[in-house]
Formats: sequence, C-alpha cells, structure tokens
Amino acid sequence: MNEILSVIMPIYNETGISIGVERTINVMESAGIPYELILVDDGSTNDSWNQITDLARQYETITAIALSRNFGKERALCAGLDEAIGGCCLCIDSDMQHPPEVIPEMYNIWKTGEYEVIEGIKNARIKENPVYRICAKSFYSFLKKMSGIDLQNASDYRLLDRKALEAWRSMPEKETFFRGMSSWIGFRRTQVYFDVSERTIGKSKWSFKNLAALAINAITSYSSVPLYFASGFGVLFLLFSFIMLIQTVYMKINGYAQSGFTTVIILQLIIGTVTMINIGIIGIYIKKIYEETKNRPRYIIRQIVKRRRNDNGCNE
Repeated sequence: MNEILSVIMPIYNETGISIGVERTINVMESAGIPYELILVDDGSTNDSWNQITDLARQYETITAIALSRNFGKERALCAGLDEAIGGCCLCIDSDMQHPPEVIPEMYNIWKTGEYEVIEGIKNARIKENPVYRICAKSFYSFLKKMSGIDLQNASDYRLLDRKALEAWRSMPEKETFFRGMSSWIGFRRTQVYFDVSERTIGKSKWSFKNLAALAINAITSYSSVPLYFASGFGVLFLLFSFIMLIQTVYMKINGYAQSGFTTVIILQLIIGTVTMINIGIIGIYIKKIYEETKNRPRYIIRQIVKRRRNDNGCNE
C-alpha cells in the first residue's frame, strides 16, 4: 500500500514561506508520516520563488513548481494534484490558517481504510468580517438549494485517497472549483473540525471581486437553475401583462382611460432591466462553453525543482 501523503501548498506573493513549510514538515515528521510536499508558485511577483527553491534544495521531500504566470489558486491546486505521487493527497493554505496540526488526525482516519475523503470543516473564524460571513452563508445556502452540494463551512483543506484523486483528475473541465469537484465525486467521506487561525504574516490575496467571481463560477458550474430565471421572469410578466390588459380594457369601456405615460415608462424600465439580467446570465454560460471548447491547458509550468530519492537511494 502506498502510504505517502502528498501535501499541496499553493503560494502567491507570500512572505515568510519557510515558517509555514517548516511547521508543516515538523508536524508530519513528528507523527511519522511518509510525505512529499509540493509547493506551487502561482506566478508570484515578489521573491516567493527564490524562497521556495531554497526550501526545495534544503529538503529532499519538497517539490517546487513555478507556473508561467498567475493562473489563480484553483489552477495552482490542479498543478500540484497532477504532480502528486502519494497514496493520498492533502491541500493546505500557505498562510497557516489551515493548521497543519490536524494533518495526523486526517491521515490516521484515511489509514483505517473506512473513508476516501476526509474534509476539513471550519469550526470558527477569528474576527471574521460580519458582511463576509453573511455573504458566505447566503452563497452556500443558495448553492445547496440549486445543486444539492453542501459546502457550508467547508474548505479546500481536505484529504483525498488515490481513488478519489483519480476520479477528480478524470473531470476535464478547465474552469475548476476544487471544493465543489471533490464533493461532487462522492466516495465515503467524513469530517474533521478545526479552528481557523488568524493570519500572522502578510495579508489575504482574496478581494471581494475574486470572491464574487469564485461564487459565480461555483454556481454556474454545478447548476443550470439560473438559466430558468429567464423563463420564470417571462411567465411572471405574462401574468402581469394579462392583468394590465384586463384593467386597460375595463377603463376604456367605462370611459376612465388615461394617458398612462408613467405606467408605460415604469414597465419599460422593469422589462429592460429584467431582459439585461437574463442576457447576462445566458452570457455567463456561453462564456463557460467558450472557455471549455478552446481546450487550453489549465496551467503552464515554467520550472520544476525536485530532489526525490529513487529506489537506489540517490536524489533525482
């Protein structure tokens, strides 16, 4: 049985990378876990790659991957998962808000053979923005209702068995959402709860724009319900128009007809707004189809640095 744990850590413009990496390594070595650590530089513009390569030369268990540009965290995860050789793999954030101290518990559950997916579930967040909390809760509730996938308090911090990883790899879409894809594949799964720590070094790279784009991608990737909104609006306005028609005929017959200029303007504004929203929803799906049909690679690797030992005990 391949008991190696492949740990994937995407990195983008981070500082003090060695602190998190060494903390993660110490946890796994103390627990006696055979591992490889894959650090993926997602096109950083600072000295992240220099820090990563220094670590790769220092530790023979580290593989360093540099992408040709910033492709985004989701695709950086793809690069790491495609490189993984372990019997199981785990994704962890480089800012250590995913505490590596939970890894031994997740690994030991996997070794029992009862589960193929062990999900890290957030217990609590330290000083989380109330607006962000409300938006996140609404998004996960909306996604669950439309797609049946429950990601409430879920995270990318999860361990996948090799069978689950191969199932994930078999999904060919270019616009990936790891959290949703790894939930969609099924398999026997369980949950491990952890507390999200405060970021101690650097700052989050996730802006409201990034989070909104991720939410739209997640919803449109796992549900076609938004496409039915256009039909729903159409039926709603058909009923409304029928009521207005009856009222207009009644007013005309009884001699109460008025110019109705204000009503016409309001109707035009409402119908125009609804029409533009519907066109926008359809456009999002067309854009996703366009991206998939181009069949471009998810990412492009610029350089790989690794020092894995081969069967003869020599470094590669």
